[in-house]
Amino acid sequence: MKIYIDGRYYGRADARVSVFDHGFLYGDGIFEGIRVYHGKVFKLREHIDRLYQSAKALLLKIPMDSEAMERAVLDTVQLNRKKNGYIRLIVTRGEGLLGIEPSSCKKPSVIIIVSDIQLYPEEYYKKGIAIITSSSRRIPPDCLDPRIKSLNYLNNIMAKLEARQAGCLEAVILNKDGFVAECTGDNIFIVKEEGLLTPAPYHGALDGITRQTVIELAETLGIKTQETSLTRYDLYNADESFMTGTGAEIIPVIKIDGREISGGLPGVVTKKLIKSFQKSVMN
Repeated sequence: MKIYIDGRYYGRADARVSVFDHGFLYGDGIFEGIRVYHGKVFKLREHIDRLYQSAKALLLKIPMDSEAMERAVLDTVQLNRKKNGYIRLIVTRGEGLLGIEPSSCKKPSVIIIVSDIQLYPEEYYKKGIAIITSSSRRIPPDCLDPRIKSLNYLNNIMAKLEARQAGCLEAVILNKDGFVAECTGDNIFIVKEEGLLTPAPYHGALDGITRQTVIELAETLGIKTQETSLTRYDLYNADESFMTGTGAEIIPVIKIDGREISGGLPGVVTKKLIKSFQKSVMN
């Protein structure tokens, strides 16, 4: 494995960042998770665009332009000879003083890791998973906009821990008003009367790249999609449900808080979208 750090490549054992890096000390940084399918980087331009938008929102000046960043990602994938894998692209505020003051960080750091990923066991993609709703609420958008994909994921981690304690792999996070935001690392969709419904980003959901891909695929299949407000009641009474994410892709949900969805099996619309997504990543 070769890891890119600020223009140089290091082996896994030698790849290091400073303990004074504000990404490590305060979660002051951003990231993107990107997939490689059959030697091609999936939706690279969309991920790079979102990275730079997150950086702009945080007044974080990335020390290379977007074209150079794309080349660095592609070169790192090629160097690691990954036909199928996962890219973690990270930009931190950089090394600074032991204080929150961002101006003490003189230069942001860029890190690119290319490796493998499997978020859920393969069997769950065929039979679906059970999830819960978490008691941890989404940080309100007026405190931290969910469109910023920052390194601070403690809110999500607390919900993930709760899911694990309940014997589940994933949890739904509600916003402070009780509306569904997203899961700990994935977006969530439900199927109702053959149409797709998913939480609007203003409820605290990341506008995921895979989420948008699924919406586009649904349109080509003649499936109407609506970004809207959802509550737990809507989840419990869904005809089908599934989650989407770069790592997770599309995974069926067959039980929510003990309520069985779609007869406890992946639904027809869900399976149709999975098939369409798999076909799309082959191109």
